[in-house]
Amino acid sequence: MNASALLDTGFLLAILNADDKLHESCVKALLAEPEPILPDVVLPELAYMILRKGNYAILSNFLYSILDGELQIEKSTPEDLAKTAQILEKYADSRIDFVDAVIAAMAERLNIQRILTIDRRNFQLLRSKHSPYFVIIP
Repeated sequence: MNASALLDTGFLLAILNADDKLHESCVKALLAEPEPILPDVVLPELAYMILRKGNYAILSNFLYSILDGELQIEKSTPEDLAKTAQILEKYADSRIDFVDAVIAAMAERLNIQRILTIDRRNFQLLRSKHSPYFVIIP
């Protein structure tokens, strides 16, 4: 089992917002991860959520932290997108989010069980071929 963890949008929003009730627990969880991985599909969703509140400086600082090597970005592949389509079809009644489906597909490809997310519902529901469940942190 790979020790890495994939990052989700809500988790990062909690980290970037010091007033968020989950800020401290998310920061602590991130600092405990040796090599967290940022799925590329998280960036547009994160940017949209940050910029809709006009927080350009927060987004810029986050992007600089990525450029400084604080996070590794993983690009989604055609294999991931095919698996994402299958996940969206299978869980259509549950209204699984696109980004969450891509993260689950990437986790399967990369053999990662750990997801840094505040979205417990979706990731508790999703099942993968590589693991009977996702470890949801925090």
